Amino acid sequence: MLTLPRVRRGTALRTSARWVRGVLWSGLLASAVGPAMAQATPSAPTLQLHTCRLKDVEVDARCGVLRRPLDPSRPQGVQIDLHVAVLPAIARRRLPDPVVFIAGGPGQSAISLAGPVSQLMTRELNRRDVILVDQRGTGQSAPLRCDDEKPTRTLAESMDPAGEQRALQACRERLQKLPYGDLRQFTTPIAMADLDAVRQALGVARWNVVGGSYGTRAALEYQRQFPASVRRMVLDGVAPADMVLPQSFATGAQAALEAVFDDCAQDASCRAAYPNARPQWQALQASLPRKVTVAHPFTGQPETFTLTRAMLASLVLPPLYAPVTAAALPLAVLQASQGRFEALVGLGMGAMGGGRGLGLATGMHFSVVCAEDVPRMKPGSASALTDFGDFQERLYRDSCRDWPRGELPAAFYTVPRAPSPVLLLSGAVDPATPPVHAERVAKALGPKAVHIVVPHSGHGVMSLGCMRDVVFRFLDEPDDGKALAEVGADAACAAKMPRPPALLPLMPPTAASASQGGAR
Repeated sequence: MLTLPRVRRGTALRTSARWVRGVLWSGLLASAVGPAMAQATPSAPTLQLHTCRLKDVEVDARCGVLRRPLDPSRPQGVQIDLHVAVLPAIARRRLPDPVVFIAGGPGQSAISLAGPVSQLMTRELNRRDVILVDQRGTGQSAPLRCDDEKPTRTLAESMDPAGEQRALQACRERLQKLPYGDLRQFTTPIAMADLDAVRQALGVARWNVVGGSYGTRAALEYQRQFPASVRRMVLDGVAPADMVLPQSFATGAQAALEAVFDDCAQDASCRAAYPNARPQWQALQASLPRKVTVAHPFTGQPETFTLTRAMLASLVLPPLYAPVTAAALPLAVLQASQGRFEALVGLGMGAMGGGRGLGLATGMHFSVVCAEDVPRMKPGSASALTDFGDFQERLYRDSCRDWPRGELPAAFYTVPRAPSPVLLLSGAVDPATPPVHAERVAKALGPKAVHIVVPHSGHGVMSLGCMRDVVFRFLDEPDDGKALAEVGADAACAAKMPRPPALLPLMPPTAASASQGGAR
């Protein structure tokens, strides 16, 4: 593992949020598929591509549909459509190894990210096509969506575990009535077999696999099944199959929250504004459950409901994903300790997608987690000892009780030696996929894996500052040895990225409010 040195936090923030940024690109030659997809293998169906337009992409892409059996054991049974999009490279002489991007979640559509991905991979698109595949259950590929994206839902509905259970049950029953409603057929191993079928249909011999968050689990499974098809692999925010997602949330979030308080205590401006940030947080927790009245951040209507510790944790967890939003937590906690919860509710719901969710296909999400993670959950975990408790565990355990579970090969939970170079990336204060997971995966992958930890960063780092160039150079270097040897030096630039300073109140706090330690 290569850990970048920590640097002192600066007074100004010039980096953006974790969401990808980049310059617009134009002049792509979208009229042909290019040599990377020139000829399909005789045994594989050809994927016919046509010109299409994708959201937030300035030029034409190429899109197509590949038919796949819903149940791999019944190849002549129910079929589903996998939707594929190709962002064509600029150069006429394209390299034969494109980049395939695997989205996160689980439940996120890769094609819906075409705009951000095209900006993130501007340099890769000079000579390499970028391929996006909506994994089964997401996007338009046999979608498993629930009705959970209404921004005007009441605050109690948005944060009530019992209400969420009822909604999930109703969604499950509706999904099971679909022609492709066998929810056991949406596991990661089956989806990665789909992905390789796309590779064959496009006539690609080897490609570069890039995955983020859950996409790293999928990428590792793809490499396990099809090692000869991977030229290079980039894993950003590593979530291996044996991570047990619901149980890892609390401990990762606790470490990220402690980092917020520690950094505040070490910064003069933050320390002066919030001298009792940690005691205020602890007192706020101790005051729950309690009735609160909060103006809904979208309707503006005041709502009164009982705020519980589980609800509080659900509001604090999402901002921790990115330091730029976590920087507002000291102020939100201060105001909540004074009985004003608007900032905390707005911050939590905003980080969750503005009350409209994160664009996840919820049915696919639970089909994956219920089959792959929940059966491995152990009672008496350390989650209950954290400020975030075990509410995530209970939510998933209850939701998965009646959710159909697909079968998994035993080897799914193993990480074989990497046959080709792998770059693993972690944010030092990532609450969802902390560096400890990437570190042990890198050891399992062996000498062809390099792990980079970016200080002051949260969930997802390859879009930050110079890290885009680090990823490009790793993928672009023809020699495997040089790609591995030079990536650490290239990534040293990330040590200069400061953690965003804490958001300060517009008016300096009075002595009474600054010392406030409990909730009114």
